[in-house]
Amino acid sequence: QVQLVESGGGLVQPGGSLRLSCQASGFSFSSSWMYWVRQAAGKGLEFVAAIYRDGMVQTYEDSVKGRFTISRDNVKSALYLQMDEMKVEDTAVYYCAKDRQGRTRGQGTQVTVSS
Repeated sequence: QVQLVESGGGLVQPGGSLRLSCQASGFSFSSSWMYWVRQAAGKGLEFVAAIYRDGMVQTYEDSVKGRFTISRDNVKSALYLQMDEMKVEDTAVYYCAKDRQGRTRGQGTQVTVSS
């Protein structure tokens, strides 16, 4: 049974940083692309970042390029998202996912960027 459990969300001021974590279990984590997706209030799921199984390739949605960094630890079956220079428009529920569309995802963690 696939389980994805996110943590690390919270309230941060514009320009601040947060680091999200995701603990994965129930599937071959080290063999899987992994993703972060997000959903702002009243909007659909949006791709944020992806990382190849060995961690050597990452892709990002244009609005987060240069500010967010996705990484993984295959020994711990853990996925991370370092978010720097955060903006109000980054406010959303963030999900760890096994696919780009977020069909298989965790319960999410709320990130709020506000002064």
